[in-house]
Amino acid sequence: MQDEPEDDSRSRVVLTRSLPDGPSRRLARYVVAQVWREPDPPPDAWLRESCVGAAGLLATPADRVGEDLLLACPTLRVVSNLAVGTDNVDVSALTRRGVPLGNTPGVLTAATADLAFALVLAASRRLVEARDAVLDGSWRTWDPGFMLGLELSGATIGILGAGRIGTAVARRALAFDMHVLAWSRSGRPLEGTGVERVEMVGMDRLLRESDVVSVHVALDASTVHLVGAEQLASMKPTAVLVNTARGPVVDQRALLDALVSGRIAAAGLDVVEHEPIDPGDPLVHLPNCIVLPHIGSATVATRAAMAELAVDNLLAGVAGERLPSCVNPEVYGD
Repeated sequence: MQDEPEDDSRSRVVLTRSLPDGPSRRLARYVVAQVWREPDPPPDAWLRESCVGAAGLLATPADRVGEDLLLACPTLRVVSNLAVGTDNVDVSALTRRGVPLGNTPGVLTAATADLAFALVLAASRRLVEARDAVLDGSWRTWDPGFMLGLELSGATIGILGAGRIGTAVARRALAFDMHVLAWSRSGRPLEGTGVERVEMVGMDRLLRESDVVSVHVALDASTVHLVGAEQLASMKPTAVLVNTARGPVVDQRALLDALVSGRIAAAGLDVVEHEPIDPGDPLVHLPNCIVLPHIGSATVATRAAMAELAVDNLLAGVAGERLPSCVNPEVYGD
């Protein structure tokens, strides 16, 4: 069962997930934490009831923080999201009420980029199909035409999104001697060392010329189904699509059709439109699609660092101080 706070003069905060020991102990020195410890996300009713009278909330991408919750819980002084993305939070509603929202950028860049490139490799070289061939006995002998995949060296990868993670994936691709194209909504180029050879292009050209397309844009109203039937149809029939951003950025039904019909060769997904995906969903059972359970940041070091930054944001907000990583700095009059 979840913890119930004891009587205490300290401020009370609500956590929708348990944290690693270090951040949890640090939090306990300053506030009283009410923690949901069940494996599934807390019900909306529990979240609303628990946040009544609370000073802060630490949420995860699985939790919806909407205006109804804020109206019911006017004492909330801060919401800290254990993620970079904020699509699970009504940021405008928080800003209207002067409530800062914290997130955890930067600390999960390397882990997520590693996972994205792992999917690039796995989908391009058909690793899951090859493993299944071992398990089901269809691997009979060495055959020059068996399990042929895409060679990355010399191939072109298109990066949709020029943020931290997209830039990190570009660096990994360059290390594999790939040609890298990139597109960003703002038109700004990738920044930092090691990406000087990346060519910024329009989305149409990126989709048309790329052997691999890797998605790294934030989810908002303008990026829902950014990759849909039209975009998939413009890709090479030998192309691989990888998505480690947010599920709704890719039209899942259109992707299923494209994979079944052979309009594209394969896909590697760490995110899907509705999580968790139904185990019976046909996308899960396609031989040319790898679906993972949203584990882009799932390393021991990264999840610990995310928890530390989320606690930093939470404690700063409760104390009335500026958040180290604030999504809506306009609440401070900036």
